[in-house]
Amino acid sequence: MVKEWYTYDIASGKEYRLTTPETLPCHDELNDVPNVASSYPPAGWLKDDKAFIISDRYDLWSLDPKAENPPVNITMNGRQTVTTYSLIDFDTENDYIDPSVLQYLMAFNEKTKGSSIWSLDLRKKNPPSELMGGDFRIGRPVKARNSSSVICTMETFDMFPDYYITDLSFKDRKQITTANPQHKDYYRGTAELVRWTSLDGKEIEGLLYKPEGFNPSLKYPMIVNFYEKSSSGLYSHHIPEPGRSTIDYHYYTSNGYLIFNPDVYYKDGYPGQSAFNCVIPGIMSLIENGFVDVKRIGAQGHSWGGYQVAYLATRTDLFAAIESGAPVVNMYSAYGGIRWETGLNRSFQYEHQQSRIGATIWEAPHLYWENSPLFAIDKINTPILIMSNDKDGHVPWWQGIEFFIAMRRLGKPSWLLNYNGEPHWPLKHPNRVDFQKRMSQFFAHYLKGEPMPQWMKEGIPATEKDFTLGY
Repeated sequence: MVKEWYTYDIASGKEYRLTTPETLPCHDELNDVPNVASSYPPAGWLKDDKAFIISDRYDLWSLDPKAENPPVNITMNGRQTVTTYSLIDFDTENDYIDPSVLQYLMAFNEKTKGSSIWSLDLRKKNPPSELMGGDFRIGRPVKARNSSSVICTMETFDMFPDYYITDLSFKDRKQITTANPQHKDYYRGTAELVRWTSLDGKEIEGLLYKPEGFNPSLKYPMIVNFYEKSSSGLYSHHIPEPGRSTIDYHYYTSNGYLIFNPDVYYKDGYPGQSAFNCVIPGIMSLIENGFVDVKRIGAQGHSWGGYQVAYLATRTDLFAAIESGAPVVNMYSAYGGIRWETGLNRSFQYEHQQSRIGATIWEAPHLYWENSPLFAIDKINTPILIMSNDKDGHVPWWQGIEFFIAMRRLGKPSWLLNYNGEPHWPLKHPNRVDFQKRMSQFFAHYLKGEPMPQWMKEGIPATEKDFTLGY
């Protein structure tokens, strides 16, 4: 684990240890894969190499390159206020940080999820001063070369990220673009932060998107859509579009759906159980509010998200319908394959990366079994729409075939979409539109009671597919 910073003096050949785990936790505190935790990004060197500026989870620290003085917390209050600071580099041609010049910081508050901009005088022992901030997301500001003018974007879920101009005081801002004027003509819905406790006692956060005109006395269908952690994107704007792999949030909220986007915290060896521990109690906490129709809850995920929703289907009948895109359902067969785009052996993903098993298939065969949805498909009672494309360079597309064949063999309602010639996601615009249409029809049938479309009733024979488009 990366726990210490060192410098090496080339001229003298001496090495200096600048930090210890006791003085400064410089490794990723939230690392949850079975691999070495990375360091937080450094900000750079002060002029004349007087000090090296690094980050911990929240604050910026000044390190003496010869370790003659202890690390100095130059932002002071980040950890206390759960605010993550990062230095803004207004002059990318300058290869050092000049302490005689007022510095500017971007900040993100873990509690509110809001962004802010601060100033910091490195010559004084004072915390940063806030210049601008609030319940919105700020894009990285860019300064004019020969003046103090600065432009940046501001956005929320329902506010398009237009550009604003200001100066280095950040006091007065003027909107200078209206890049999406038709935005005001459509229903957008709202986004809010929700919190609950996981089955293993951890405080979890997530995002709940509601239709415009939401009425808490009514009951709404809900789609659970997630990947890993998304709550930090509370104020991120979503542009309506036919996405390649996930539901379009504006489309579904404008059609009367709730969308629940829960965070997941993982335990090595138990990725599926970790998702269950975090997601299911989050859903139950929303059901307790009275506005979720418990009989009309769906789930949707792609790739790692596709795996997780497939796993959840083996553990609960809570969902009325699930769309699982590019999922791995058999970790045994997937472990021994390669990623066709890069040629990388897929075992690294299970031993050290996202799949989080943390052991070889011979060291822990039971974990590969327990976390593979394929071996529990007999427990699935949820209709499932699967997308798996035959040129997928990330996930072997026969994982989708294994999933579909097993579901059909056991008489489970399931459908397989294969966009011929497409990779991990459909990239051609007609295919993306087609995928979004079919997914919306699938959910509308099971979550809103609309008639089953013909393609779900009868399927489309391979001889009738339009291979020029991929569907």
